[in-house]
Amino acid sequence: MTDGFATRAIHAGQHPDSSTGSVIPPIHATSTYVQDGVGNQRAGYEYSRTGNPTRTTLEECLAALESGHYGRAFASGMAATDAVLRSVLRPGDHLVIPDDAYGGTFRLIDKVLTGWGVEYTPARVSDVDEVRAAIRHNTKVLWVESPTNPLLNIADLAALAELAAETSTRLVVDNTFASPYLQQPLELGADVVVHSTTKYLGGHSDVVGGAVVTSDEEIASGVAFLQNTAGAVPGPFDAWLTLRGVKTLAARMEQHSANAARIAEALREHPKVTRVFYPGLPEHPGHEVAARQMRRFGGMVSFTHADGERAAVDVCARTRLFTLAESLGGVESLIEHPGRMTHASTAGSLLQVPAELVRVSAGIEDVDDLLADLLAALE
Repeated sequence: MTDGFATRAIHAGQHPDSSTGSVIPPIHATSTYVQDGVGNQRAGYEYSRTGNPTRTTLEECLAALESGHYGRAFASGMAATDAVLRSVLRPGDHLVIPDDAYGGTFRLIDKVLTGWGVEYTPARVSDVDEVRAAIRHNTKVLWVESPTNPLLNIADLAALAELAAETSTRLVVDNTFASPYLQQPLELGADVVVHSTTKYLGGHSDVVGGAVVTSDEEIASGVAFLQNTAGAVPGPFDAWLTLRGVKTLAARMEQHSANAARIAEALREHPKVTRVFYPGLPEHPGHEVAARQMRRFGGMVSFTHADGERAAVDVCARTRLFTLAESLGGVESLIEHPGRMTHASTAGSLLQVPAELVRVSAGIEDVDDLLADLLAALE
């Protein structure tokens, strides 16, 4: 019998400490481990870049939440992204990315990997035929976000998994916006899932981290090699903080989603808003797919301001409860201007976001307070 999601979030990989009975797994704040004779490691640990019991606990929990066999934790979401891409790509290879990918992912690919001889093509991940047309003879990876950041486009993950299988490519899904509670890409056929655990998994805006989960042994081995060799690992306290956040993920995602749905409904009726990007709205082009592959529609909402860029920037500066800051997925609500903040690196490229776009991360505050705050800022 498989435990439910909330049960796994609290118990998977986590056991009372054998020596003290502590209910919460301890923070193993150590850099090295005594060996019982040369090369005879105790419990398999030798050096904390290579492995740490607190990190192992987190990795086992995250793998269980994504229904994967192997989990690897990293110092940031970008470190996780880098490890996946460098483990499966070689000079001369090609990948397909979303045409509204996260700015940090785009920067890594466009400014770093291209210098290593990797090519890429942006495509609308919501259009399977467009993704198919972007695939070349040397394409090795379909890199997908769903929902995408910041335009909340939805990819049909099962359909893209079939396409990946047909074309001998790897489907990698950045599941940060959905979290494993709302969506299970591996169960839909994806090869790899990537997270910025800084966001919903950590959930409290107090720790930076990333994760890779897969059931593919070859990919897992390559990612593990880079994790140890490049060393972009989280410290034990970071791993412990992320574990603490994961325990309440199910409850938080329900509230994030409920609040975002109310906010999206209010925005669609506002005269200063020209368009609302939220997959929970029936008119969203990806609504039916999202309803099929997600438990709820998530806590992220983007919208465009009728009066243009200056007005969008002003809205971001006028809120009281929505904090003007980058990032997302914490218990507190955030607001930002993607064109000048998280997606500034896409300026002048095919991935440039609308200048009048505003992105909000709905926290878990009382939704009536959030609505009053946001609507007042729009006046």
